[in-house]
Amino acid sequence: MPAAESERIRGYLIGQAAKLTIPELVEKVRTDSAALKAAGESVPGNQFDARPAEGEWSAAEVWTHVLEMSEHGARSIAGIIEGGRLPERAADVISGKTRTGLGTSAAYWEAYLAIREPLYERVLQAKGDEHLDVKMTHSWFGEFSWREWFLFMRVHDLDHMRQLQAIAAALS
Repeated sequence: MPAAESERIRGYLIGQAAKLTIPELVEKVRTDSAALKAAGESVPGNQFDARPAEGEWSAAEVWTHVLEMSEHGARSIAGIIEGGRLPERAADVISGKTRTGLGTSAAYWEAYLAIREPLYERVLQAKGDEHLDVKMTHSWFGEFSWREWFLFMRVHDLDHMRQLQAIAAALS
């Protein structure tokens, strides 16, 4: 990603995370990330594990990555809010793995909600100023407070939503 684009996204996340109230942040992330469901469902079910081209990711691999990053975000944000614990660094890369027992987009969506809904509830309980000095680091975008990282999760979801849509188009 070009440095200028990375800085533009970083600036947006920092500015919006500071401007929005906690309920507004949760609503924005929850509402916009809901588009993942339809994007995943647009991939033909019999090709959910298929890679559209050599070196590209399957829908199952993309969904697994979204779950991994959601789990990381949920653990880290809760740890920071509750005790100022510095989280492990996120590895925003596709692992190439898929989740056993999650062979459909619907199953991945349910697993996603099982991670995200408790996170939304935890963030809604926050005052919003807890341990903002504790930073989460992303390899492209740098350090973020938990509020900024929470909003980053929306950008991350939307990026992978577009990826799922491209996979669906390539496999149709």
